[in-house]
Amino acid sequence: MKKIYFVLLFLACLACSSSHDDESTYIPVAPDYSNSNMWYQRSNDTSGEGADIFYIVSTWEFDWSTDEGIVSHYADPVGTKAHCDDMTIEISKIADYMSPGNNFYSPYYRHITLETWATCNEDIINDRYDSVSFVDVKKAFTYFMDSLNHDRAFILAGFSQGGKSVVELLKVMPEEVKERMIAAYVLGYKVTPEDTMVSKNIVAAKDSVDLGVTICYNSVSDVKYIQPVISAPMAMCINPVNWRTDATPATLHDTITVTLSPEHKVLVLDGYSGSEYKPILNFLNVGDFHSAEPWLYSECLAKNIQQRIKAYRNK
Repeated sequence: MKKIYFVLLFLACLACSSSHDDESTYIPVAPDYSNSNMWYQRSNDTSGEGADIFYIVSTWEFDWSTDEGIVSHYADPVGTKAHCDDMTIEISKIADYMSPGNNFYSPYYRHITLETWATCNEDIINDRYDSVSFVDVKKAFTYFMDSLNHDRAFILAGFSQGGKSVVELLKVMPEEVKERMIAAYVLGYKVTPEDTMVSKNIVAAKDSVDLGVTICYNSVSDVKYIQPVISAPMAMCINPVNWRTDATPATLHDTITVTLSPEHKVLVLDGYSGSEYKPILNFLNVGDFHSAEPWLYSECLAKNIQQRIKAYRNK
């Protein structure tokens, strides 16, 4: 027991010491969101009956070093075109199914790196995210509201780190803005009980057409593979195939059974291996289906976005 105690104490000390390492790291220049190069946009609402989609991309970059050898834990959308190109891979595919009939906006931002997530230390993750990444997200959303949205109805959506950004934006969203929000989609990230207590803006979706709600889910092959830094503790989950919040199973693509675990509030999949997605730093895509979240259910999500927009227009 003593050996185990000292091992745990040693690991705790390492975690504490690493939580202050941003003092010696490189923080890239902040984006200017009045510059159109800092946005991915599609304008597809020609009838005026659609909505605006504000989408926040997930994590794409690994730690990298400047020419002077200083490590950075953040993407560099201003100084490194390749980082924007990486984010565009995901954003453009999301826009393919979310933007038809809608206007789509997605900002490039200084997201924290994969190595930061791989620490599995939420103090480190939140310190880096709050001090840099969320600063960008808030500025981008403010610019979107002031200069791009023009008081239209809108949908928030984000995957992984982008899902975290959706949750954090909901916490600071003014009531008059929230009234125009059709729904918020948190794909592959958690909404915790604490999150729901912090903000009355975070209300769990109960069906396919309720409005002003938060849609949240995470997928695993077995509940033993739940990754806490991504999907625990959970306050809510909805099955995007049948839009139920109980354990009623649903069939996806004829071969995959998707069943919500009411106890753990995650989706448990049978008939799907996720083998097309390789493990990320040995902590994601290992029994969980993290990388598949926005793609596996894309047809369901595309249909649901249109359903909720129609419900909003008809309310």
